[in-house]
Amino acid sequence: QVQLVESGGGLVQAGGSLRLSCAASGRSFSSYAMGWFRQAPAKEREFVAAISWSGATYYADSVKGRLTISRDNAKNTVYLQMNSLKPEDTAVYYCAGRYRFLGRNAYEYNYWGQGTQVTVSS
Repeated sequence: QVQLVESGGGLVQAGGSLRLSCAASGRSFSSYAMGWFRQAPAKEREFVAAISWSGATYYADSVKGRLTISRDNAKNTVYLQMNSLKPEDTAVYYCAGRYRFLGRNAYEYNYWGQGTQVTVSS
């Protein structure tokens, strides 16, 4: 069964950078579309970015130009490079996967990591 494990979260000052990683175990990683979601206290789970099996990328308007999603199929890993971070980016970030077709809705994904905390101080 596919398992996803996020890492790379932490505390950073506004304007700083972090890189999140999502390591996948299991077979057929290259067949999955992958996404990043986040959830802040008292808020609903929010779409952040997604990448298709072919490498096409999609972003929420709030993170365009600051966050970049990428994948390395040889390493079974998805990344989220986070630059120019703002306090509003503070949340638990989750890696998610689904077979082949990417989506921008949480209910479309059936594999989830445990989450990693990102805290941005002002």
